[in-house]
Amino acid sequence: MAQIFHPSANTLARLSLIGAALIALGAVGVSYMVIQSPYQTDVHVVKAQPVPFSHEHHVNGLGIDCRYCHSSVEDSSFAGMPPTYTCMSCHSQIWTDSPMLAPVRESLALGKPIEWTRIHDVPDYAYFNHSVHLKKGVGCFSCHGRVDMMPLAWKEESMNMGWCLECHRNPQRHLRPRDEVFNLDWSVEANQDEVRAFVQREADAETYAFLTEDDYVSQEELGQLLAAMYEVPTMGHDTPLTNCAVCHR
Repeated sequence: MAQIFHPSANTLARLSLIGAALIALGAVGVSYMVIQSPYQTDVHVVKAQPVPFSHEHHVNGLGIDCRYCHSSVEDSSFAGMPPTYTCMSCHSQIWTDSPMLAPVRESLALGKPIEWTRIHDVPDYAYFNHSVHLKKGVGCFSCHGRVDMMPLAWKEESMNMGWCLECHRNPQRHLRPRDEVFNLDWSVEANQDEVRAFVQREADAETYAFLTEDDYVSQEELGQLLAAMYEVPTMGHDTPLTNCAVCHR
């Protein structure tokens, strides 16, 4: 019987299989890049707002504390958005006729809240509690970045499940003294004197006996101390913080 396929067909078949595998891997890679891109995550994407509110001006320039506007952040799961009268407590005295603030004045006059465009929107199937994180020493910076340096607010982190789990597996990397949770400019490196004094004052003498005046306290060391003080479990992948029921209730 005559040979149906030329021997070169074997090579063609192998190349076809390799090509199909490469195409499949490429499709997976492209899908992953799209999922992680700002197109999907909205990271560093500035969204249009009814009023171009500048955190840089109000926080960094005027020194207004986060809690002045986000008044429920310490006591509830939701940080809270400021009602219009909070804005007008200042703007009834300054920039009273600014065209930029017309929506604020209209909101107060009509008793209708300003409809801000949400930047950080946790899905309904995930539970997040602001007050718990603050009480455990997680600062605003860990999730929101340097908001005080943002002329217009944007999303600093993807806040997908993998990003949350990375913190839950290693919370000591993000813990800071409770007095500093609202201080966006605070860091272990920039505040070594205060950090060393805090550790020497709060740490068990036997456990942290190696600390001397010239010793450098790392974020990991401080985080381990704070985790013990604030009762935050730090056990890698086996930590109770990675239990599905913590976020999916």
